[in-house]
Amino acid sequence: MNQNEPKVRVDIKYGNVEEAFEGTVEQAWLELSKFFNVFIPQFELANNLRLSVDTATLARDCEGIIAFSPEGPNVLVPKNKLTDNEALALWLVAAYLGNKLNLLETDGFSKEELQIRLGKSSKITSTRLGELVKMGWATKTGEETFKITTFGVAQMQKDALPRIIAKTGV
Repeated sequence: MNQNEPKVRVDIKYGNVEEAFEGTVEQAWLELSKFFNVFIPQFELANNLRLSVDTATLARDCEGIIAFSPEGPNVLVPKNKLTDNEALALWLVAAYLGNKLNLLETDGFSKEELQIRLGKSSKITSTRLGELVKMGWATKTGEETFKITTFGVAQMQKDALPRIIAKTGV
């Protein structure tokens, strides 16, 4: 590059990605072209494969199933209409959703809290929580609480919520 040759600087922002190219016109053009031809398709492909939760959609999906009162979250579906795993997953979704909507300070429950909500023994609650963790639907945090994973929310929206609605008529 000749020192007298003018430099071009290109700053580009696409989503959360920012790039800057500097050099001769030809160099900047090649880098910019590479960005559009290589990076953006890969970024969009990766973005399409990224699992994420749309809080507004989740809230709509949970209408009539989960509600929040001044006392905290509530599962509105009768316990006898749910499997233990469905009930636990709903409580974990309630904690997640309540936290995302700034209605709850935390996004999880302790095993003891879940046992009370489930109305089953400590052994049954532990076993069912272990099953949810093995399925990847829940995780145990360092604070000894359980919370739903992004995968768990996605599975609830895709499979469990429609099944719960179908069998309860909510």
